[in-house]
Amino acid sequence: MDIVSVNKFRDNLKSLVEQVVSRHEPIKVTRRAGAAFVIMSAEDWEREQETLHVLQNRDLMQQIAASLDTHNRSQGYTPNDEQMNEITGI
Repeated sequence: MDIVSVNKFRDNLKSLVEQVVSRHEPIKVTRRAGAAFVIMSAEDWEREQETLHVLQNRDLMQQIAASLDTHNRSQGYTPNDEQMNEITGI
């Protein structure tokens, strides 16, 4: 994560925002007389929120763990060719 001062951020706002959006890498902005803050694209923030939702949902995490267990034992569900084409959009 790049770190810039609030003055540099203000002076280069347009290019830094474009960098955050195009590279999908947040930027930490530091302030002399206050707490730092992070700039990230809305798309990345939404992804982070979805990840946090899954990680905080006990039922979903148990389903993921059970699925991983059956996969590791080669006992998971295997779709047929038609179902795979539907899943992959082919």
